Amino acid sequence: MTHANAPLGLEGRRRLVDRCLTRPIGHVAAEMGISRACASKWVNRWRQHGEAGLHDRASTPHHSRTATAAWVIQRIDFWRREHKWSAQRITYELAELDVRIHRRTVTRHLSRLGLGRRRFIDPGGDTNRKPGKITARWPGHMVHLDVKKVGRIPDGGGWRIHGRDSGQAKTTGRAKSAGSERGYTDLHS
Repeated sequence: MTHANAPLGLEGRRRLVDRCLTRPIGHVAAEMGISRACASKWVNRWRQHGEAGLHDRASTPHHSRTATAAWVIQRIDFWRREHKWSAQRITYELAELDVRIHRRTVTRHLSRLGLGRRRFIDPGGDTNRKPGKITARWPGHMVHLDVKKVGRIPDGGGWRIHGRDSGQAKTTGRAKSAGSERGYTDLHS
């Protein structure tokens, strides 16, 4: 998916290919403000795949060698719903079937199936969990603010508010020079 400031959207790629049919790729790339490698990539995709080559492709892999097999996920689902077994027990049972899988992987699949906790399962095996909805009780109810005081600015303001020659600014300056305060604060959030 192209972003708003991308130099080459779908229409820009079409223009690039049209211009490259009659002129050198390097010249067209310089005019359009892109690299020669980028221009060559789109022209070669157009030559191989035609108009379909100019569209954005998904970046997901075609194959995942380490993905858990579908029958294993079905077995995990079945054992959790029927027997309410823990992830450790399911891992043990899968090991009996010569399937080497880590307990954390079983836990991840249980969470994806909506069976992350045993209390979410009815005796019949169905999930009894209803998705919660967050609703505001009145306008402005859901506003969240994090306010923190950064640095050692005294209450009531520092020298910018009162001036450099004020008594308040001088007292904080003396306290810093005396070594009683460092001037920095650790913030943990």
